Amino acid sequence: QVQLVESGGGLVQPGGSLRLSCAGFGFTFSTYYMNWVRQAPGKGPEWVSSIYRDGSNTYYADFVKGRFTVSRDNAKNTLYLQMNRLKSEDTAVYYCARSRRFTMTSILSMYDYWGQGTQVTVSS
Repeated sequence: QVQLVESGGGLVQPGGSLRLSCAGFGFTFSTYYMNWVRQAPGKGPEWVSSIYRDGSNTYYADFVKGRFTVSRDNAKNTLYLQMNRLKSEDTAVYYCARSRRFTMTSILSMYDYWGQGTQVTVSS
């Protein structure tokens, strides 16, 4: 059965860093585009980042560009999001999500499977 399991969230001070991981199970990881989407309290979902199937191209929302880096290790069936220079506005639940097509969207229906989410709290 398809499953995405996220980890790495936590509490960090503004300016700090976290690395999120998302492990895939039950499918051929390398055949899918992978994505990060976040949802802050009281706000709708926000697309954060996407990565090509082979990791050759990466894309970022403007509000994280230059601070976050998405990567993947298909041999380990794992997706990563390195988050640096975190801001309080980055506080959200972060989800990894699978897609058949390349997308850069906050429309949830574009993604067919989701992780359980991991909480990132940026606070002093």
